Amino acid sequence: MLVHREAPVFGELPRNILAKYVNGDQLISELFDTVVFMEQRITLDPKKPRALWRMNSVYGPTPLDSVEYRGRTLLVKDETARMGLGAFKALGGIYAVAQMIADKAGISVAPEGYSSDDFLRTAEAMTFVCASAGNHGMAVAAGAAMFGAKARIHLAETVPEAFATRLREKGAEVVRSGDDYEASIAAAIEDAEASGAVHLADGSWTGYTEPPRLVMEGYTVMAEEMRETFEATGSWPSHVYLQAGVGGLAAAVAYMIRSSWAVQPRILVVEPDAAPCLRESARAGQLLTVSGPTSNMGRLDCKTPSMLAYEILRDAADEWLIVTDAEAEEAVGKAREMGYSTTPSGAAGLTACLAGDAPHPLVILSECGLDDD
Repeated sequence: MLVHREAPVFGELPRNILAKYVNGDQLISELFDTVVFMEQRITLDPKKPRALWRMNSVYGPTPLDSVEYRGRTLLVKDETARMGLGAFKALGGIYAVAQMIADKAGISVAPEGYSSDDFLRTAEAMTFVCASAGNHGMAVAAGAAMFGAKARIHLAETVPEAFATRLREKGAEVVRSGDDYEASIAAAIEDAEASGAVHLADGSWTGYTEPPRLVMEGYTVMAEEMRETFEATGSWPSHVYLQAGVGGLAAAVAYMIRSSWAVQPRILVVEPDAAPCLRESARAGQLLTVSGPTSNMGRLDCKTPSMLAYEILRDAADEWLIVTDAEAEEAVGKAREMGYSTTPSGAAGLTACLAGDAPHPLVILSECGLDDD
């Protein structure tokens, strides 16, 4: 995208960009990089998912802790107990299910709309289908159960049976489909086309963008929780480490950081070395599918990025990092020393953080340990 390098009108710029310009602590080129990001066609609005959660007692902000560890202070956003599902993905899948039901019913997204007769009657006739490495499927299943719809989740053979058991406990039908995540996506698409079910993926591609955009919009609530805490405390992070599979979480948080945080950190995207699809796509300047072995970071072991996530992160991210399975497993133990139970996927951002020397870093523990829920 071309941007004319004319002097900006201060009143038209978000306050975080204005602060950079006036304080002179960033290069002018960085200002225009941010303007480029702000002009993207992708829009995520946290007010919409927050309207849903205002009428739902299951929602509550998750902890944002300041942790002393081996001489360093880390900011830790703890998603391991999010809404009883044990992962941040509850924010995206449940909201997307609700919004897609509301859209089909033709009703308002105001809180009272989600309990109307038209909404509930529409939900009863809908079946949501998706592929999942575990947590997205849990969120879709929970959303379907919450609003009276049905869910059918396709899992690759590599997904632990513990996830399949939890999905069935939420009332979802579970179908084992293929040897890897990409094969389960193909099976979910075929299922939706053949059955007339609603396909609700968290990854996007050409011709398929609105459902995954809704999922990312749901994730923005987490970034807003953090922003509100930082504005109250003044303890803004210097660096934010965001683990990524297809990239939905990283993109949603990065979008909100760049568009609404008063103090701008460096954003570092962290991927398994077996699946650095976002890093390689950013290097190539186009979406790429990578190849590699199966990673123990199963929720991040995605070989093709989400198109929407890539478009956001391409402009918002500062660095692309990779971590090994062994490093992520070691970080699980370090998280345990801090008092948290998570998985290699959940600890990927922490893994990269502990390998660096950022002065005031923020990490997200994105899911609970597999034996915790």
